[in-house]
Amino acid sequence: MIDQAHIYLDYQATTPLAPEAREAMLRWLGEDGFANPHSPHRPGRAAAAAVEVAREQVAALFPPGGRVIFTSGATEALNLAILGCRAQRLTVSAVEHAAVLDTARFADPDCTVLPVSSAGLVDAAAPVPPGTELVAVMQVNNEIGTIQPVEALADAAHAAGALFLCDAVQAAGKFAPPTNADMIAISAHKLYGPKGIGALWVRDGVALTPLIHGGGQEQGLRSGTLSPALCAGFGAAAALCTSLRESDAQHVESLWQQARALFAGWTLNGDAERRWHGNLNIRRDGLDVGRLMSDCRTLAFSAGSACASGSGRPSHVLRALGLSDREAKTAIRIGFGRYTRAEDLERAAAAINAASSAQGAL
Repeated sequence: MIDQAHIYLDYQATTPLAPEAREAMLRWLGEDGFANPHSPHRPGRAAAAAVEVAREQVAALFPPGGRVIFTSGATEALNLAILGCRAQRLTVSAVEHAAVLDTARFADPDCTVLPVSSAGLVDAAAPVPPGTELVAVMQVNNEIGTIQPVEALADAAHAAGALFLCDAVQAAGKFAPPTNADMIAISAHKLYGPKGIGALWVRDGVALTPLIHGGGQEQGLRSGTLSPALCAGFGAAAALCTSLRESDAQHVESLWQQARALFAGWTLNGDAERRWHGNLNIRRDGLDVGRLMSDCRTLAFSAGSACASGSGRPSHVLRALGLSDREAKTAIRIGFGRYTRAEDLERAAAAINAASSAQGAL
């Protein structure tokens, strides 16, 4: 657990494990629940049944008319989608996660990159290049929280004869999924579930080839033994997101309004309205973010994507918005959610504002 002296504000990197998800996992970690879910004996069948219950719970986050493939996480799910559909010509947005950008460039070194506006949004009317076989655009951006017009983009992809893949990692459990996507990837640990498991939803009729061979346990598309504990935790977390969606959204909206007031002197990165309000990406001229994080070491927040932290490179997302490298390096990301308390946000803001003012940042 994070030290109680610390305040956790990095919900885009990972969310706390819901107590209900932890409880669901415990049965399958004990001496009565360790069986292989792919074994035909009675303990194995019990484990397999738990996996299928979890699959149904996770499936409730997706549109009807498709199947859920469990993976090790969203990165694997996105790789399975991009490489498994064998598309030769790809179009992706400039603000995609590296799991999409790097995989798309591996599959198609000349892939088309759609620009975004200064608010971080893809133009839904942007033409899809002729010959494109797969378009990939995320629903909610992990760095700046902007919500993309994914249903309109999926329609455009289909009109061009292409499939549409949606990275819904930051959106799952918060927003309705795009009903017309062909594939959707999510991750358990971004919705209060355990790390080490994710899912790819595949629309009926979309054919994929496996990336991992050696048994074909997961519907012929992913070899390897599934963990009933991880599946159960994922399923419980997904079910909780479904039942608590309204109250979670109200809590986050209250925190958003509070945070906007507490950080009134900062510049917001990304659209103020068309975004997930649990993501506050802000910058201040002259800010030394490394020094700020050192001065505020009891706070857990981010200087950008957790996957790229420590690289020293400016955020490709902020650069896509038109920010200079200098401006991009003055940004921080504060993420909050279900378990964030208003008083913790207030204490964190006081510490961050004091430390940034001590630097002379404006």
